Parts: sequence; C-alpha cells; structure tokens
Amino acid sequence: MQVSPEVTPESIPGAQAAPRPITVLGAGAWGTAVAMALAGRHDVLLWGRNGDAMAAMAASGENSYLPGFTLPPQLRISADFNAAVAHAGGEHGLLIAACPVAGLRPMLHQLKDQLKDKAITSLVWLCKGFEGGTGMLPHQIVQEVLGDTVAGGALSGPSFAQEVARGLPCALTIASLDSALRAKVVSALHGGTIRVYASEDLVGVEVGGAVKNVLAIATGVADGLGLGLNARAALITRGLAEITRLGTALGGQTETFMGLTGMGDLILTCTGDLSRNRRVGLGLAQGKALDTIVAELGHVAEGVPCAKAVRELARCMGVEMPITNAVAGVLFDGDLPHVMVQQLLSRDPRAEAA
Repeated sequence: MQVSPEVTPESIPGAQAAPRPITVLGAGAWGTAVAMALAGRHDVLLWGRNGDAMAAMAASGENSYLPGFTLPPQLRISADFNAAVAHAGGEHGLLIAACPVAGLRPMLHQLKDQLKDKAITSLVWLCKGFEGGTGMLPHQIVQEVLGDTVAGGALSGPSFAQEVARGLPCALTIASLDSALRAKVVSALHGGTIRVYASEDLVGVEVGGAVKNVLAIATGVADGLGLGLNARAALITRGLAEITRLGTALGGQTETFMGLTGMGDLILTCTGDLSRNRRVGLGLAQGKALDTIVAELGHVAEGVPCAKAVRELARCMGVEMPITNAVAGVLFDGDLPHVMVQQLLSRDPRAEAA
C-alpha cells in the first residue's frame, strides 16, 4: 500500500483542541522537556521512578538532567506509577513513554496490568533504537507485550531536549497505523512552538530515528579527527543511503527517509553540538575509552547499543551498511578511529545510487 509519509497538521480534524490529561512516564531530559512544553496547554503529570529525585525536583523546580531550566508551576510531579497512569485514563487522556529503548519492555510490563483498570486508550513512545538481543523496533516491543489493548504510535523527529525546554521551534512526526491516534496526538501536541505532522509509516519513522544515532557517532569521529566539512557531508549523505536501505528492507517507505524523521533528524544529530551521540564520536577520536565517554555524558547515548543491534540485523538481512559496521568495529571490536576512516575510504568505487 502506498502511503503519504507526512500529513500536515491542518489536514487533521480537531488540531489544537481542548486541554487533555497527559502523563509522561520518564523524567529524563527529553521526557521532561516534552512535559514542560505541554504543561501550559494541558493537565500534565511527569512521573519518575526515583522518589527522592522527584521530591527534589518538585521542591527546587528544576530537573538535574536539564540544569538551568525552571519547570512550569502547573506541571505536576509524581513518583506514584499507578496514580500517574490513572491520570492519563479515559478517551481524552494520553500516555507518553519517555524511556530509553532498553527500558521500554520493563515499563510496558509494569503498565500492562494497569491498562484495563485505568482505561488507558492511547500510548505514545519517544524512544529511538533497536532493542538489544531481539533487534526489535519499539512498535514491535509494544505489540509483543501489550498486543492490541491500546492504540499506539511513535513520536520522532529532529529535536534537542534543551531547545524544546527553552521554547524554541521544532517539528515532529507522530507515526501510527491508527488514524484516530494520529489525530489525537496532533490535536494534543501541535501548537505554540511545536509543529506535528502525521505518518502511517511506523517502520520508516522508527528506523530513521534509530540508525541516525549510529551515523552521528561516525560524524563525531570524523570531526574529532579534523577531517573537515567535506568528509562530514559525505558521511551524512552516505549514511542516509544506509538508513534508507535498511528501512526499506524492513518495509519502510522511501519518502519517509527524505523527511523529518530521516534526513531531518540525521542532519541535526550529526551536526548539533548538543548531540550525545556526536559527542561519543568526538570522544573516541580523542582516544577516550567508551566507558569514560558514557560516564562523562551522564545520559544515555542510544547510538552505542544501537550500533551493535543494527550491525547484527543488517548481517542477517544481507543489507550493506559499511559506516554502521565501521562504527561498531570501533565501539566493540577494538578498531582504531583512524583505521575506521581508512577502511571507508578504501572501499571499491560504485554508482552513487548503490
């Protein structure tokens, strides 16, 4: 079936509708930024599992993951999972899972027993990546754990938490096979400085959001080695070709990878100084150990586990992904960054479309 990868907000009935009860499950930087952006228009509750941290956040009005940003006074803070889920109940409620991919399955299992009793109808996830061990995309994990008990979709696109928290403009895409869920999310999120598009291509949107993190590590390595802007442009462009090859092999639509969640997110993550994955590459180029880099970040860099999962998936599917393989070699096989670059440059010439 041919689908339109992006539908404009104006084409969806009910955009910018009345306030809704929204719960964000996960008080990291991105979850907090989303909650902050929505708190002025909706009844938003932000949940985190660490009770002491949530109490400190409520008292100080600041999240340590987003230092320097004051939380909106109307934003509710809680460490009570059951109450947080119940807050998003009913047909107008919206539950947003804002955890890393590694934490999605445990969160869904915790959520599973609550869905029926709390009348949860809509679930959106923000995580980007493939699950380690299974190679599953987020929507596949949701389907395996929850089945068809709730309408779900992925919210993705080029977006740094600090900029969203600051109220700067951004554009995102909600991807779901459920048209009512897409309309509901656009209605809730579109407005102010956030523009939301809708897509039916769930696979394409999730693949773009996952693999771009791996390419950002490669770009960080190149920049850290001082290889110049020409090399950066080449890596981004050929990286987009890799994303598209894998994404279409998995069933995604080619057009999706030219949009916000493909090219847009790739450009931002590969060039923006706020990118965690780019900073991983910069650290590798400086000769730092991976453990040291991750500890200095203080946040999850999804490109690290994703590189391993994507390499294995591409091998199994027979999809050629030389940049991803090179990044995984540096991260997990002891390859040196400059050797990675030499290997990429020494590959046989070919037509650009290949």
